[in-house]
Amino acid sequence: MDRRGFLAAGLGSSLVGAAAVHGGEAPALGEEYRGRDKADLPTPALLVDLDRFERNVRTMADHARAAGCGLRPHAKTHKCPEIARRQAAAGALGVCVATVPEAEAMAAASIRGVLLTSPIVERRKVARMVALAQKVQKSEVLLAIGHPREVELVNEAAEAAKVVVAVLVDVDVGDRRTGSLPGQPALDLARQIARCRNLRLRGLQAYAGLASHVPGFERRAETSRQAMGRAVETRDLFAKSGLDAGILSGGSTGTYNIDSAIRGVTELQVGSYVFMDVDYRRIGGRTNPVVYDDFQPSLTVLATVVSAAHAGRVTIDAGNKALDTTVSVRGQAVAWQGLSYSPGGDEFGIVTAEKGADLPRLGDRLEFMVPHCDPTTNLYDRIYACRGNRVEAIWPVVARRERR
Repeated sequence: MDRRGFLAAGLGSSLVGAAAVHGGEAPALGEEYRGRDKADLPTPALLVDLDRFERNVRTMADHARAAGCGLRPHAKTHKCPEIARRQAAAGALGVCVATVPEAEAMAAASIRGVLLTSPIVERRKVARMVALAQKVQKSEVLLAIGHPREVELVNEAAEAAKVVVAVLVDVDVGDRRTGSLPGQPALDLARQIARCRNLRLRGLQAYAGLASHVPGFERRAETSRQAMGRAVETRDLFAKSGLDAGILSGGSTGTYNIDSAIRGVTELQVGSYVFMDVDYRRIGGRTNPVVYDDFQPSLTVLATVVSAAHAGRVTIDAGNKALDTTVSVRGQAVAWQGLSYSPGGDEFGIVTAEKGADLPRLGDRLEFMVPHCDPTTNLYDRIYACRGNRVEAIWPVVARRERR
């Protein structure tokens, strides 16, 4: 047996053994750390502070109820059915997803009301979403559609499967990425959908990403109101034409308390609020112009100092593969004052200290608030859910990549 075969055989036997211990089903990765101190975790590790996380979920749910606006949180932030279940338990209508595998994973976990917010034009992906809609007819699956050809593809697949698929018209309100132009182009698309026997128009989607990270609450509010105003005008056109405009889905963590007050917006696609990150914290809130603190940072990356050979700096085991580097801000050390992080390659990060601040020593553990939560979560297979210093649960991160 060659080395690869030997390793595969060893892994297989270990999983079989683990399955026998756990009643015929292999345990989740990292399950052996349940109940242990987070200091025992191998690093880099993705952690969620349960107290802060649960407070964030409650805060958003309470706001939505008070505002009379629905919640359909975006699962691309966490890709985690365990988190989606907690959002649903707090009152969410369902979840948004960005990819077909995310939609399949959420539906497989019995998450209701899945909305695919991204366009799909590959026939295989279209067929998979139609099959999903057929499988879970008691729990509506929705697709956002922004182009006439996409209408044709989805209707053809739905007709072949003998199922009616619920859709929203995806309206571009300024991001210039996907969707139909507002006004007459969107109305024409809605009329095309209404003529299809196997499609059911349910309203509109309008995500204003251009507003979500605008610094300063008043500037952000003005930007979002202008963008979402285009969606509201389009919604009114639908209604005047006798088309279903019951849903207007949009909003973001940065504009949740702005968009929920806009006439006609029926649900919020908020995502990052459960975790928060450095990028969001810097935009300022309604009551705190310096730090956006409506929601608390609950997601961190735990890292270990692995080298201290050079004066004035140490190296940790969390580089590009552990902390997202797609935004200009960097991870911020938690409970350590005066430290700065910079990427040091795929596997390593460099930590320096300002004058008068203590530099960590070899073997020290540090937690970092993440720069951007969505792509950081995408780097991990699991989240260690911690209550204080104790690992209370291990939550799998699913559908991180297309596997077929």
